Amino acid sequence: MNFTGTTASGFLSKGSRVLSLDVLRGLMALVVVIYHIPQLSRAVGLPHFVDWPIFNRGTEAVKVFFTLSGYLIIGLLFDEKRNFGSINIYNFYIRRILRLYPVYYVVLIFGLVYYHFLLPFLGITYDANYKLLEAIVLNVVFLPNVFAVQYEPGSILLILWSIGIEEQFYLLIAPLLALLASKRYAKVLLLFTLIYCFLFHSYSFPFLKQYWFYYYYMSAGGFVAVMTKMGYHLSFNKFLNRLGIYLVFTVYFITDWLKFSNVLVNEGVATVLFSVLIVNLVMDDIRENKYPFMRYLGKISYGIYMYHMIVLNLVLFIGLKLQGMFNLSSLTSILFVNITCLTGTILVSHFSYKYFESYFLILKLKFRK
Repeated sequence: MNFTGTTASGFLSKGSRVLSLDVLRGLMALVVVIYHIPQLSRAVGLPHFVDWPIFNRGTEAVKVFFTLSGYLIIGLLFDEKRNFGSINIYNFYIRRILRLYPVYYVVLIFGLVYYHFLLPFLGITYDANYKLLEAIVLNVVFLPNVFAVQYEPGSILLILWSIGIEEQFYLLIAPLLALLASKRYAKVLLLFTLIYCFLFHSYSFPFLKQYWFYYYYMSAGGFVAVMTKMGYHLSFNKFLNRLGIYLVFTVYFITDWLKFSNVLVNEGVATVLFSVLIVNLVMDDIRENKYPFMRYLGKISYGIYMYHMIVLNLVLFIGLKLQGMFNLSSLTSILFVNITCLTGTILVSHFSYKYFESYFLILKLKFRK
């Protein structure tokens, strides 16, 4: 079963933003949303449309965010190690707490209240096959992926899985990078990516795939970031060549031409493609006056991912009521659900970013060197 999420750091603000990466964030956030809309519409019996490959690329969008996360976060750790000779692990974790935890816990608390108290109060049957305390513990210690696999927590809570994957990875990798000399970063990250990817898809460690421990995407992103910062030119000089990468990436998302029967080959192609895409986007960074709407979606993409399931549940509830009252056509129903969900999610994410997350983002700056 494939579920999407987004990567946490794929949404992180930087002191010096690469604007083209904001556009990528915005696009991938929308892909996640349009992936979940038909899934849940089908689950509640409403008309849905999934015939185009782009409506089935949510998991791939999450992997792009994982790769972007590694590129940004490990790149920042490398800069800190090289410039200051050490990494302040305490400050690193505080920055992550201030960026991720507020929205994470808002969604977690809302999801638990929604499934355990609100739905029963409204007379809607939902049989939770887990204990409330168990759900709290697994999500608080950032094992939401284990929670999602072991139980059926509901779509609002299921969405937390990828945030857990990122936190697990950085809890492991940050202390290791703090101990390593910066000149060894590239070699260690490359070896980790190759060996871990092989083990992930082997039969020796089935739990890695079972619980979606996609760490190799983040280490691959970190590898290309470090190589670039060390002076290796991994992007194409000519714009036409970079355009070719963008076209291949587009083909990957809107067709099945680059899907292979061998899972290891398929994952290898995706890992390389996403990493190469990012370094070329950085090389081809856009100017301030281009794509302002998509860039803003990139800024609020963490909220888009975290809140869209809450909005979608509300929209589907309204959609079911309207379907019963007016017997809407399939096209009308599909358009209503998609447009309302996308618009509502963007609005909620905008207000969250402006009036809630921004406070913690400003506070986070105090913990940067």
